[in-house]
Amino acid sequence: MVHPDPHAERDPAAAPEAEAEAGRGAGLPAPWAALVDQLRRVGITDRRVLDAFAAVDRADFLPGSMREHAYEDRPQPIGGGQTISQPQIVAVMAEALELGPGDRVLDVGTGSGYAAAILAELAGEVFTIERRPELAAEARRRLAAEPRPAPVHVRIGDGSLGWPDAAPFDAILVSAAGPRLPAPLLEQLAPGGRLVMPVGTGTEQQLVRVRRGGAADASLREERLGWVRFVPLLGEAGWAQPPP
Repeated sequence: MVHPDPHAERDPAAAPEAEAEAGRGAGLPAPWAALVDQLRRVGITDRRVLDAFAAVDRADFLPGSMREHAYEDRPQPIGGGQTISQPQIVAVMAEALELGPGDRVLDVGTGSGYAAAILAELAGEVFTIERRPELAAEARRRLAAEPRPAPVHVRIGDGSLGWPDAAPFDAILVSAAGPRLPAPLLEQLAPGGRLVMPVGTGTEQQLVRVRRGGAADASLREERLGWVRFVPLLGEAGWAQPPP
């Protein structure tokens, strides 16, 4: 991902547009507004995605001891060796899904529930699955604490196998890295659906987007979006055990 030079001169002609974009953080606490502006400056252009980050308070999805770090653009620990992803990465993945208001989305790796809350601002219905019961329970509580624009369903299970009885999905987001694209998830993509997930080893991973063809075209088109670093996707169609 490209990080802008903070010392570069601003183009005066771009000022009105920049001010309009900055207005998305109007009324937010300064650190939260700065985070939304940071996402815009690193290249997030989808206004609905920026609005989603202005609507969902990341602090609500962190343990009390970590809330003071909520608006830092970096991963933060949430317990059990798991993390809440860096906001920039969540934004890149959400933007890559190209969500519409009526889309049904599968979120693999609920973790804190933050990504599911962002997706609920963008889609019509969210199904999120977490393998750790304690994380799923806490995420369910956090997600239910505030009204969401779309319903969010939380399940405990093997995310690498998806949620077959709720399929097909218009979009699938996987917040853990697998050694390959899981066949069960590809099978649960609706015609025209998009899957975004990291794929690679324990140390080198690429963020990948897959598009399924239309109703008369079952082909899959794969794109690489950049280097990332995620926790491993453990499960029957992922890693059997954490990679070295």
